[in-house]
Amino acid sequence: MKYENIKLRALEPEDLELLYEWENNDAHWIISNTVTPFSKFTLKRYLENSHKNIYETGQLRLMIDSIAEKKTVGTIDIFDFDPFHKRAGLGILIADEANRKKGYASMALKCLIDYCFSTLQLHQLFCNILSNNCESLSLFEKQGFVLAGIKKDWIKTPEGYLDEHMFQLISKSG
Repeated sequence: MKYENIKLRALEPEDLELLYEWENNDAHWIISNTVTPFSKFTLKRYLENSHKNIYETGQLRLMIDSIAEKKTVGTIDIFDFDPFHKRAGLGILIADEANRKKGYASMALKCLIDYCFSTLQLHQLFCNILSNNCESLSLFEKQGFVLAGIKKDWIKTPEGYLDEHMFQLISKSG
């Protein structure tokens, strides 16, 4: 899937080192509710099973490639896929701060929203964003996501508790 200057693609075995680096960067753990590192063995098994479709696994991870720079800059996920209620959660990571604020996340999100509503024919999408993640709050709001609720003191950090905002985007086609 392509949109402007990015391409969303399936996971490849060659992504192992990148995933290992990103998944084990404890700076990202607060976003993904992770508290322990992943082994290369576990990630390799994950990659080996990534060919299964979203209806089997309930999730889909795609890599975000910059077409112009010919490099992988992040990942975007569909999770909690519910084909009966026609909804799913979305998450995105632009791993390296040097690749942020270049429009990659916005393009990837637009592309995935279109895929979810057009191809998967979902009715709604949701995301959960920490109150201190202003960039993500802005990103999802610009794509039409609406605040549905705030979970108070939801995530514990070394500095205290953070609220988590839940956003929804409901398809205009019903």
